[in-house]
Amino acid sequence: MRIRAAEAAELTVLQDIERAAGEAFRPLGMAAIADDDPLPLDVLAGYRDEGRAWVAVDGADRPVGYLLTDTVDGAAHIEQVSVHPDAARRGVGRALIDHLAGAAREQGLTALTLTTFTEVPWNAPYYARLGFRRVGEGDPALTDGLRAISRAEAAHGLAVWPRVCMRREITAPRVKTAPGTAATATATATGNPAGPGAVTTPGAVTARVTPPRTAPAVPPSAPSR
Repeated sequence: MRIRAAEAAELTVLQDIERAAGEAFRPLGMAAIADDDPLPLDVLAGYRDEGRAWVAVDGADRPVGYLLTDTVDGAAHIEQVSVHPDAARRGVGRALIDHLAGAAREQGLTALTLTTFTEVPWNAPYYARLGFRRVGEGDPALTDGLRAISRAEAAHGLAVWPRVCMRREITAPRVKTAPGTAATATATATGNPAGPGAVTTPGAVTARVTPPRTAPAVPPSAPSR
């Protein structure tokens, strides 16, 4: 599975993937989610321009899934991850999330976070299998930024169905040392030698990531996650 940065000409394809993925909610009685519009092209373009949109492509280099990310309270927050039904059950979602984890680790972020539906099989139960844990009231990991996102989602109507915040810690890379020197595992939770907001993604050029925020810039789309 190859992951690369989304291209400008592919943004309408991302919308098509989101619409197709959303149809899976309809048999669950969640027609409002299936009918919700994907993010507008200008918003997708913003993610793409800032290096925060990745696609998983097939053998013909056509996107079959995509992921959008924000930086929220020191974590890489998954704003959206969607996989076309024709590519389901092939590890596409896992590959996109693992790619983000690698990029976030290089940036010095501490975790991956997301918000998702509790009772949808390919949402919270799936993410638990990928190493995410639920973050509830009283948990220090329930940051102000995650609370703000949850409030925005509720205002958008998503709270009609139970939702939860989830978090996966990022294991810091071990620094290689020259032979004969003491090995040290130096993982900085903050700071980035490439400069504020810079992230080097595997197989891609250095891209920019927006600074931490505390609320979504726009109402969230129907999450296929």
